[in-house]
Amino acid sequence: MQSDMPYVVAITVTYHPDLDVLQEQLARLTPQVREVLIVDNGSPDDLKKWNNSSVVPAAAVISMEGNAGIAAAHNAGIQWARNRGAEFVLLMDQDSIPASDMMEKLLSSLSECPMPSAVGPRYLDDRQNNPPPFIRIRGLSLERCACASSDTVVEVDYLISSGCLIPMAVLDKVGGMREDLFIDYVDIEWGLRARSHGFQSYGVCSAHMRHSLGENPIKFFSKNIPVHSPLRHYYHFRNAVLLYRESWLPLNWRLVDAWRLCLKFGFYALFAKPRRAHWRMMTLGIWHGLRGKGGKLEATS
Repeated sequence: MQSDMPYVVAITVTYHPDLDVLQEQLARLTPQVREVLIVDNGSPDDLKKWNNSSVVPAAAVISMEGNAGIAAAHNAGIQWARNRGAEFVLLMDQDSIPASDMMEKLLSSLSECPMPSAVGPRYLDDRQNNPPPFIRIRGLSLERCACASSDTVVEVDYLISSGCLIPMAVLDKVGGMREDLFIDYVDIEWGLRARSHGFQSYGVCSAHMRHSLGENPIKFFSKNIPVHSPLRHYYHFRNAVLLYRESWLPLNWRLVDAWRLCLKFGFYALFAKPRRAHWRMMTLGIWHGLRGKGGKLEATS
C-alpha cells in the first residue's frame, strides 16, 4: 500500500500455523496495508527465522511467553502499532485469506459510516453452502442479516475478530481486548463494550475474506454446525457467563444469548464427540463463569 494511504497495521496472531497458508495470507495482506505484524502465541516453529527467509515477510514478529491467549496477543500487537503511529489496526487469524480488495472496501465503508467502532468483511467458509450472515439482536430476537446486495453495509452488534478493521482512536477510548477471557467471546465483548460507549460496528458486504469457523462441523439436517474442541467449549461457555455479569450489557442481549447458549449446550452434549468430554468442559466453564474465574484454564482446574 502506498505511503500516502491510511496507516494500517495488520496484526496476525499465530498458534501452530500452517506456514504455507500463513505465507499466502502475507502475500495477500502486504500490498493492502502499511505493515503486517505477526504475534506468535508459543508455536514450536521459529517464526522469526521463518519470517526472515520468507518470500513476503512480515514487518516484525513478536513472540509471546507461551500461549498468552488471543486477547493478550491482540493487545500486544495493538500497542506495537500504536507505538508506530498507526491510524488503524486490522486483526487477522492465521488462516484467514483476504480478497485482494478487502482493505479498499473496508476503508471506504469506514469513512462513510457514522460513529464506527469497527468494520468487517463478509467471510466465506468453504464447508458452508452460503456465506454466514452478520448477527445482531433486536428486542428478544436474533437477526441474521444476509447481504441484500454487494453494496450493503449492515449495522451489527459485533464482528468476528478476523478481518476486523478498528480505528486506533476508538481503541484509545474503548480500551483493548479483555485478556482474562483468553479466547472466545473476546470479539463479542469488545464489540458490545464499544457499543456501550456510543460506537457502532458494521458488516461490509462488498469486502470478502476466506475464513474457517470451527474445527469439525457436524452435519445437522441441511446445515453444517461449527464445532470446537471440548477445551474451546469450556472458554466459550465460561466467557459467555462472564459477559452476562457485566452491568453495561443490555438485558435483552443477556436473555437472547443465554437462550442460544442453552441450545448449544444441548446440541453439543448430544452430538459432539466425545460427548462426555464436551459435557464436562461446558459444565466446568459455566461453573467457573458463575464464580467469576477468568484467565487460562490450568491443568489442575
